[in-house]
Amino acid sequence: MTADPASDGTRRRVRLALADDQTLVRHGIRSLLEIAGGIDVVAEADDGATAVDAVRQHEPDVLLLDLRMPGRDGIWALETLRDEGLEVAVLVLTTFDDDALVLRALQAGARGYLLKDVTLEQLADAVRTLAAGETLVQPAVTARLLRAVRSGPAPADVVPAELTGREREVLRLMAQGWSNREIADALYLAEGTVKNHVSNVLLKLGAKDRTRAVLLALQGGLLA
Repeated sequence: MTADPASDGTRRRVRLALADDQTLVRHGIRSLLEIAGGIDVVAEADDGATAVDAVRQHEPDVLLLDLRMPGRDGIWALETLRDEGLEVAVLVLTTFDDDALVLRALQAGARGYLLKDVTLEQLADAVRTLAAGETLVQPAVTARLLRAVRSGPAPADVVPAELTGREREVLRLMAQGWSNREIADALYLAEGTVKNHVSNVLLKLGAKDRTRAVLLALQGGLLA
C-alpha cells in the first residue's frame, strides 16, 4: 500500500492501473500522465479480467478503465470489483454513444467518469481527486445520465428526499462536478459550510459518496 503524505506537505504519489484494449491509447495515456507528474502507472490491462487481476496484485489507488473492451468488458470489471469488495477508486475514461452504459457504470461502482476529449490537466486532476477519496463526474456526463434516466423505466423505490433550498443548490453544483471550494466560492459560503451541506445531502439521499448522490438525485427527479 502507498505511504501517507510526507510531513512537509508534499503530495504523495498516486498508484494507477490503466485498462484499455488499444495498446497505442494505453501507451499514450501513460506517457502523458508521466509528464503530469505525481502519478505512477503500476499496471496495464487490455480487458476487464486483466484489469481485475491488476487490482488484486498491485493494489492501485485508482483504476483508469475503458468500458468497451473485448472479452470481459469494463462493466464486468466494475461488477467484479464490487462483488469481491476490492478497494479501488474507478475512473471511467471512454468514448461512447450509449447513455444507458454510463448509468450502468455508475450503478456498478464507478467513482468518476470522463470522456476521452479531456485535456491532460483535467485527466491528471481527476486521477488525483479520486485518489484523495473524492468523486468526479463531468457535467456532460451528468446530462447524459439525465437523458438515460428519463428514457428508462421509472424506478419504483426512489423517493425524492426533502432537501432544503440551499442543499438543492449544492446538489446541482455537485452534479456539475464542482469541488467544495468551487461551490463555496459560487455561493459565497465558507468551505466548511459547504461540506456540512454535502454531508446532509448524502445522508438524506442515503448515498455513500457524491457520485451516488447525483445518480439517486437524477432517479428521484431532483435534478430534472
